[in-house]
This record gives sequence, C-alpha cells and structure tokens, in this order.
Amino acid sequence: MIPTLLTARRITTPRLTTRVLVHGPEDGTPVIFVHGNLSAATWWEETMLRLPPGLRAIAPDLRGYGEADPAARIDATRGLDDLADDLAALMDALRIARAHLCGHSLGGGVLWRVLAAHPARVLSLTQVAPAAPQGFGGCRADGTPAFPDNAGSGAGAVNPDFARLLAAGDRGGDSPFHPRSILNTYVWKPPFVPARIEDILTAALAQQTGPEAYPGDALPSPHWPGVAPGKWGPINAMAPVFQRDALAFTRADPAPPILWIRGADDPVVSDSSLFDLGCLGALGAVPGWPGADVFPPQPMITQTRAALAAYPGRVTETVLPDCGHSPYLEAPAAFDRAFHAHLSAV
Repeated sequence: MIPTLLTARRITTPRLTTRVLVHGPEDGTPVIFVHGNLSAATWWEETMLRLPPGLRAIAPDLRGYGEADPAARIDATRGLDDLADDLAALMDALRIARAHLCGHSLGGGVLWRVLAAHPARVLSLTQVAPAAPQGFGGCRADGTPAFPDNAGSGAGAVNPDFARLLAAGDRGGDSPFHPRSILNTYVWKPPFVPARIEDILTAALAQQTGPEAYPGDALPSPHWPGVAPGKWGPINAMAPVFQRDALAFTRADPAPPILWIRGADDPVVSDSSLFDLGCLGALGAVPGWPGADVFPPQPMITQTRAALAAYPGRVTETVLPDCGHSPYLEAPAAFDRAFHAHLSAV
C-alpha cells in the first residue's frame, strides 16, 4: 500500500510508459530516486516522505521493473543507456531542467551514465551502494572482462532456482533461493527486516521476468563457467563487456558534488561480492574456477573509489557501520543525516 501522502501517476514519454511516485510541493526542487535490481519505486517511499521541506520527490519504476510497460525491453548491448535515456526523457516530460539524483545499486549504475551524458542537468548525485562504473561480474580491476565474451557475468550467472521462484511470484521463505530469503540474507544485513517487508517483497516480485527481461538470455561459451551474457534484460546490461567508456562521468563538466554512501557489511557490491562468480569460485562454491590469474574476483569498491578519485568535482564517501546493501532502509536516521546535508550544501 502506498503511504497516503504519496501520489502515484502514470507518465508516458516518447520512450516509456511507467508508474511514477511523487511527493512534495509542485514547485519544489526535484529529487529523483532510482531503484535497484529486484526492486521498484516502492522501496523509496519512506525516504521520499522524510525529505526536508522545499523538495519534491520523484521515483519511477524503471524499464523492466514494477509497473513499467512490460513490452518495453532493455537492449543490453547498450549497457545501461536504455535506462539512462529513459530518465532523461522522464525529466523532459516533467519539464525538469535540473534535479538532485539518488540511485541505489543498479540505479547507481544507471546514474553514472546519466551524469556522463547530462552533467548540466544534475544538481547533485547520491550513490547508495552503487554498481561499479565498470559493470558487474567477470572483470578485472581495470574493467576488462576475464574472457572476451565476458563469460561468467550477465544472465548466465543468475541462480536458476531463484529465477524460477521469482517468475512464479513465490512469497515463501523456506528455501535459500526464495526471493524473501535472498532479501533477508543479502539485501539487508540480518537480523534486520523492514517493517513493510510485505510491500517491499511485492515490489520485488513485480520484476518483469523472461528471456528478454529477468534474468535475460544467455549464450553458450567455451570459457568457464560455460555461459556468457546475452543481448536482453537488466542483468546482461550490467555485464562489463557492454560498458562502453565506463569512466566517461569522470570528465563531466560541470561536475556536481557526489555523495557515495554504503554499508560496511554489504555482501552484494563489494571487493568480495557473494554475487560475483570470481569470488564464489575462489570460495569453492562454484566448481571448475580457473583461478585468480584467469578469473579474479571483481574489486567493485576499489573500482568505484579509483573512479571517484579521478572525478573533478567534490566527492564524499560515507560508510555506515553494521549495515548491508540498503542503507536507506536499514539505517534511515544515519542515511538521512548524510543525504540531507549533501542536498542542502548545493
């Protein structure tokens, strides 16, 4: 259920029709929230309600998620640019010239691309446990895929039992592969469970599924583990092989201030991510791993820190202790202190 102070609108742009949550004065300075994978705009609702006066919160369901038009597919060969272009089109439709942007996980990956393409439209950027600019899975520190076809990333790296249960809309929690179990084990740090877990789970289960959605298509590969990313869906779109000019945002002009905020105990976006096959192979969880010389764990935090060191604007890194992959849900007071200070400093 949407909190009564929020409004849900159906907005059509030349690129996409989707649900958009809004809150705050119509003439307020816009703050656009971009959700992550296995998620939707619903996840931002409490954060939107807590914004300081004078700000207008806007949160769309991304293409491939929630109540976005299910006929609209993500062309993974463009990396995350389909989603970035959708956000720019939404800003145009809402007549927003400039906005504060806040992205979580996959949403953060999208916002690296928005910043690169439209720096003058960004008042500030807040990256909450963002995907590394180089993408997700199967790559070296410099972003080069371990294999030419980026085997070991994309849809082929998704657990098939989890994908099946997600597609079935299963709300159980007795299997480690149930969506509820994945959320409660990895997306926030146990024993934390959000008060609105049922609404959050419903939003996660609204993820659009199939070979052209989630997890997307996979191609056979002669390289370990035998599958490479295909051409459709958000997980393939994060494959490093499709991230062209991944560090383009470090040349942004103007260069708005960036807040990078993350949990100290995040197992998803990490230098030892439990969703990266290089890390899982090193732990012995996936047989046949060819070794760190061939397929190293992806150092996601190190990659992001190095990229931000090259960024010409002001960067603030905030690490919240005893917190996992979703700081705005797990530690709302600490998150708000850092977030609101960042917004007010612009």
